[in-house]
Amino acid sequence: MTGAERLLAACRGEPVDATPLWIMRQAGGRLPGYLAMRERHSVMEISRTPELCAEVTVGPVDALGVDGAVLYADIMLLVGAMGVDVELTSDGPVIRRPVRSLADVQALRPVDPEADLGFVVEAIRRVRAELAGRAAVIGIAGGPFTLAAYLVEGAPSRDQLHARALMHADPATWHDLLERLTASTVAYVRAQEEAGAQVIQCFDTWAGSLTAAEYVGFVAPYARRILDAVAVPTIHHVARSSLLLDEVASAGGTVVGVDSRQDIAAARRTLGAARPVQGNLDPALVLAGSALARRGADEVLAAADGSGHVFNLGEAAPRDADPTVLRDVARHVHDRSAAARATVAEEVPAHA
Repeated sequence: MTGAERLLAACRGEPVDATPLWIMRQAGGRLPGYLAMRERHSVMEISRTPELCAEVTVGPVDALGVDGAVLYADIMLLVGAMGVDVELTSDGPVIRRPVRSLADVQALRPVDPEADLGFVVEAIRRVRAELAGRAAVIGIAGGPFTLAAYLVEGAPSRDQLHARALMHADPATWHDLLERLTASTVAYVRAQEEAGAQVIQCFDTWAGSLTAAEYVGFVAPYARRILDAVAVPTIHHVARSSLLLDEVASAGGTVVGVDSRQDIAAARRTLGAARPVQGNLDPALVLAGSALARRGADEVLAAADGSGHVFNLGEAAPRDADPTVLRDVARHVHDRSAAARATVAEEVPAHA
């Protein structure tokens, strides 16, 4: 199977020749080609220049041996297109004028993906053409709570207190904000699909700070609209989601992301064997070196137990992760999972 065939089949819960793998934040980090580009261009310049974005997106496919090429595009590009002044700093996105009132929300403008984010759409077209099936093209979108929380907090936050306070104190303004974010995100992911994205991952990283009741009442309907907006497989990733796993799964996504703080075997029992999952190697093991990372990968493969599994880290790769370790993990996952499938095939009687 090609990398694209392998990843798409696993997302649909179909048999594969080996467990497919990609790595959150694989486009960037310490890859030599990316470091050389960063000496000449800022993150925003790369994101906004289709040929540069495509080069960074495609690079890890050959450098690391992964089955998916995830688009090099910050999730905050969308809110920038909605008229918000966003600065991408080394500590994360910063919004000098947070959105905290109804007037602030009403000032947000709808997004025309071709007109406002055409550089992303063109980058996807270039990536799809260059890969030619070697790996699947993975588009991205920020989840509704995460985008809203960034807008309200104005910067990365440990507990999203201001966002959660607005959610309870002024639910009408909160729902207006999420309605606008969702409408623009739906248009954005549909444009990515039309341009050639074969999988869409929705990163609702911060939604894990909510209770189950808060998630269901204030976020889930919007997540569902985004995940249902495209025909390609979708991956719904919420960090620290162990207490929300049922609710996140019910909100949609062909595949449910499982972070590294969860037992992926237990998650599969909760979700049902038919629901594909993604994850969940601890990124700390990548920093600990190849031997420990490979051992951790074996544990993840054993716990995930076969089909309907997309191997990934449970969270984004550390920015200083050694590409050699990531490449070793990718090769190890492919080799071990392929050997396990071959062994099972040999043990099945010919008349079975």
